[in-house]
Amino acid sequence: MNAEIIAVGSELLTPYRKDTNSLYLTQKLNELGVEVIFKSIVGDHREHLTQASRQALSRTDIVIFSGGLGPTEDDLTRDCVAEALGIEIKRNPELIAALYTRFASRRLKMPPNNERQADILAGAEILKNSRGTAPGQWLQTAYGGSDKIVILLPGPPGELEAMFEGECLPRLEAALPVEYIATRQLKIAMVPESTADQRAAAIYKKFSDVQTTILAAGPGEVQFHLKTHAKSQEDAEERVDELSSLLEEEFAEECFATSGETMEQIVGYYLQMRNATIAVAESCTGGLLAERLTRVSGSSRYFLGGAVVYSNDMKTHFADVPPLMIVENGAVSKQVAAALAEGIRKRCRASYGVGITGIAGPTGGTEEKPVGLVYIALADGKKTDVVERKFLGDRERVRYWASQQALDMVRRRLV
Repeated sequence: MNAEIIAVGSELLTPYRKDTNSLYLTQKLNELGVEVIFKSIVGDHREHLTQASRQALSRTDIVIFSGGLGPTEDDLTRDCVAEALGIEIKRNPELIAALYTRFASRRLKMPPNNERQADILAGAEILKNSRGTAPGQWLQTAYGGSDKIVILLPGPPGELEAMFEGECLPRLEAALPVEYIATRQLKIAMVPESTADQRAAAIYKKFSDVQTTILAAGPGEVQFHLKTHAKSQEDAEERVDELSSLLEEEFAEECFATSGETMEQIVGYYLQMRNATIAVAESCTGGLLAERLTRVSGSSRYFLGGAVVYSNDMKTHFADVPPLMIVENGAVSKQVAAALAEGIRKRCRASYGVGITGIAGPTGGTEEKPVGLVYIALADGKKTDVVERKFLGDRERVRYWASQQALDMVRRRLV
């Protein structure tokens, strides 16, 4: 079965509010084997919402609305869904009484317009709202000759999630046909999306029963999302395992996670496995590498510290980079990156030291050293590796690319 999610509210069409409810609902539906094939955001406009409701009902099995169930005149979800289905709305006296009781218990006088929250679609079941005043609604009906499930949920995420968990999941599990689904997620480092697809296509195209989605998740990371349905859970798991294994073999060096872990988590795992520690000296990344390493709970076991060495004086003061080296080669150079890694490792008495220096932009570049040029070094006391990269994008992308490259260098050294 498939589903469509409609988020209702004009505020969601501004730059200031995000629709996070659909992400939660998609995850829960996918876990039930339901594929979300459409999502939309509709403002508080009667004609637009009614039209969107009709369109959703005509093309999907399950339609879920979030928002627009409040007491004000612009809370139109109930009215528009009723109009789209061609059914009546009835005001439920028990709900009205419960609303007055709720307000009275707080020694508040309920405004009359709150009674609108007791308007129920004909034939719908009431979904209790344990965290708010607006009840949800569950309706199993027909539209265009096909069976439909229509769900109305409140907009506040805390109310929606509690209602969906407590009221909707049991109903969906009872209403949906038994289906078995298996998923996998592979993460690939420092491979362009187009290159990753070119290398993987010959493999995943042989698995027509496994849905493969390739996602550029951010600078330096491509993800493969695998999903399949089968007659048993064992069959589903076997198919995604087979495809996953072949992709892991193809991307043996670049694949860093198969269970959703972040790059910084993987680096932390390897450092702990080797009983090793790490320190960093960062120029153009401005502490981003240290911040990413310390996102992981328990990182104090392997991350000793480091320094943001933006000025040349600080490169010398904190990482012992010789001033003459900076004069002769420039602050952005292979030699300085290596000295940063070696110096911070010794200063912090760490197993590994990382040094980063570059030009994040948008200013500061030259013909010889353009914006995006970054040197990343990794030292362990025995050898020091330095890579030169020219990253594309704005300042934030260049900085993130550099931090990803640094983490991947550490990962590869530790594997």
